[in-house]
Amino acid sequence: MNSLGMTPQQNPHQQRLQKMLESCAFKTATSGIMGIGMGGIFGLVMSSIDWSVTEEELKMTTKQQIKHSAKQMGSRSFAMAKSFALIGAMFSGSECIVESYRGKKDAYNGIAAGCIAGGPKAMLSGCIGFAAFSGFIDYYMRSK
Repeated sequence: MNSLGMTPQQNPHQQRLQKMLESCAFKTATSGIMGIGMGGIFGLVMSSIDWSVTEEELKMTTKQQIKHSAKQMGSRSFAMAKSFALIGAMFSGSECIVESYRGKKDAYNGIAAGCIAGGPKAMLSGCIGFAAFSGFIDYYMRSK
């Protein structure tokens, strides 16, 4: 088995497929797509447990309230899906690039990627929080 995880007996088609599956672009896209799904579900759940009602909503008919609630659930799910997709893709892409640059697969790649994905708005706190979370998850997953 070589450094890409390919065995000599694999045919060229299998080798190309293996390379594609291990590419940073594929990993980033996959994480983004999974983030859309997870964020959409999370947004749907969070909007369904939000019990805040405005006076304007109380004056609506039942049909209008249902329509209004469905719109709010959809917009919240869409917003969460975008956020999860962006963060997932940023983290996964960053981790893959850092791993490729360093030539090692260890916890420091995830910590560096967490720092990058933490965001430029609050870089220090985002870096510390996201990196700590990433380091904890990596430690937990490797200890099992």
